[in-house]
Amino acid sequence: MTLFGKFIAYFLLVLFGLAMVIPFVWMMTTAVRSQIEFNKGNVGFIPIDNFTLYVDGDQETIISIVQTVGDSSYVHFFNELGEIERAYAKIPNDKIEERREFRIHWSNFINAWNRVPFARYFFNTILVALCTVFGILITSSLAAYAFARMRFKGNNLLFSFFISMMMVPQPIYLIPSYVLLNYLGWIDTYYALIVPWLAHIFTIFLLRQHFKAIPQELFDAAEIDGCSRFGILWRIVLPISKPILVTSSIFAFITSWNSFMWPLVMINSEELRVLQVGLSYFSQESSTLTTLLMAASTFSIMPLVILFLIAQRQIIGSYATAGLKEG
Repeated sequence: MTLFGKFIAYFLLVLFGLAMVIPFVWMMTTAVRSQIEFNKGNVGFIPIDNFTLYVDGDQETIISIVQTVGDSSYVHFFNELGEIERAYAKIPNDKIEERREFRIHWSNFINAWNRVPFARYFFNTILVALCTVFGILITSSLAAYAFARMRFKGNNLLFSFFISMMMVPQPIYLIPSYVLLNYLGWIDTYYALIVPWLAHIFTIFLLRQHFKAIPQELFDAAEIDGCSRFGILWRIVLPISKPILVTSSIFAFITSWNSFMWPLVMINSEELRVLQVGLSYFSQESSTLTTLLMAASTFSIMPLVILFLIAQRQIIGSYATAGLKEG
């Protein structure tokens, strides 16, 4: 590649990278801004407050001047959420001050957390995600081993059918699934959130690609020593597949954590809401409090961000491995 070509490639990479990162940064900076400043239209990245204060001794209250009449002014008093506490109060002008300062409003996170039962939402989400990950590892390991190492009629055809199911969008099978779960009496229960997701096609695909890359000599030696098929899977294949199993667990955990449409349809009671659904209801109830919405969004995705930062090397490496091995 020529120097000009490299320049264009890096320029586009930086451009698209910024396009993806900037909304995330804006969300985090808005989460620590003042709601009053946001309502004024100050939507930049730096949390600087420009406000008018009513100073009475040690007490300082944010106000908005409505009208000045002689030595006094009619003002609105605001709380920290930008809501009017007192309207058209008359105060002397000598107690009004203009200020501009850098201020981080950590209280937005506390206020957002206390507005709806986020603790319950986190508990439900973690419970569902852990159960789902555990089930996926079991079912996917067995299925992937069969597809990768067992010879039976229709192996490739059945695997192609599995892979084709990844192309079916969720809204297509959402209503039939609801009818089935309603027939079983699982609507509005943990069963509806966990059981249908105990098998994950992409994880089966990922593990199959890895299992096919394991040298055949290991399987031959195990069979000579009298090891059964399940013994080969349990004692040989899974122990040397820990990195791909960890990566699969992370993918499954992220998928379950971000699930929205399925729990929205299958769950009615507030006690069983998962985080994404709870966040949606919270955005409807507090649609005018943008800073609280951004604070709630920030602490909702923060566990996933930390998880990705810890395991990013394995995630990227597994994607590359899955694409290079024999299909």
